[in-house]
Amino acid sequence: MTQTAQGIELVIEPRERDLGEFTVRRVLPAARRRMVGPFIFFDHIGPAEFPPGLGIAVRPHPHIGLATITFLFEGEIMHRDSLGFEQAIQPGAVNLMTAGRGIVHSERAGDDLDETSTLHGIQSWIALPDEEEECEPAFRHFPAAALPELEIDGSTVRVIMGSCFGEASPVTTYSETLYLECVMPSGRSISIPREAEELAAYVVSGEVVSGGHSYVDGVMLVAEAGQTLEIEASADSRVMVIGGSSVGERHIWWNFVSSSLERIDRAGRDWREGRFDKVPGDDEFIPLPEK
Repeated sequence: MTQTAQGIELVIEPRERDLGEFTVRRVLPAARRRMVGPFIFFDHIGPAEFPPGLGIAVRPHPHIGLATITFLFEGEIMHRDSLGFEQAIQPGAVNLMTAGRGIVHSERAGDDLDETSTLHGIQSWIALPDEEEECEPAFRHFPAAALPELEIDGSTVRVIMGSCFGEASPVTTYSETLYLECVMPSGRSISIPREAEELAAYVVSGEVVSGGHSYVDGVMLVAEAGQTLEIEASADSRVMVIGGSSVGERHIWWNFVSSSLERIDRAGRDWREGRFDKVPGDDEFIPLPEK
């Protein structure tokens, strides 16, 4: 177990999950911490290299009670959903898909399928607050140029969701949410203001120091209540910051998130019995797993 430092409540080490075409490092939910603010799922995808003709191929599958945020550092993913949206996502942009009462989507290789390609990024889910759990499904794409980017003491900070350092992202939020990308040259420090009720930082690459302890890539540092996050890069690093206010207890099973176990059971039955809408032009599907 990685040692915690002053100001750090918990250090989460991810579990590797083999998804067939590639491997992800699953950070949330963890045994000792299921959520940070509204973030209930946090996967570090890759970096994975695909030879020509091969790439990500996630068949249509359903979601309820959440919104997915896809953010890439390298590569391209083609999103298709049951609302009829078809949108390629490339590095620095955001695909925000709100499931609400139910949506189905697939994620497949983009235009780089015919060449050697790399896929690297973060896929996260936020749990919707009680009043939005059954909202109408929606999809929005935000190009990289739409997200605020600023220099903080030599580090480049992109505001993906929420507000920080006087800048606000245009990406829709449903409760208090903070999501930042911090690219930090070696020797640079950054202090994340404690504007969010809960706060954590995930080291994508490099090595950072916080509270006198060093942390390498692949760990999430959850800040103690009321504490700012003080991070210094001891190597060129990329750090993702997440946080926000709690939306209350949530249950998660397969691709479903809800405050109600009965609602999750009903979603499973609806998927098994074909009551979700289909993704136009993509007739494959992922079967409901056994509980």
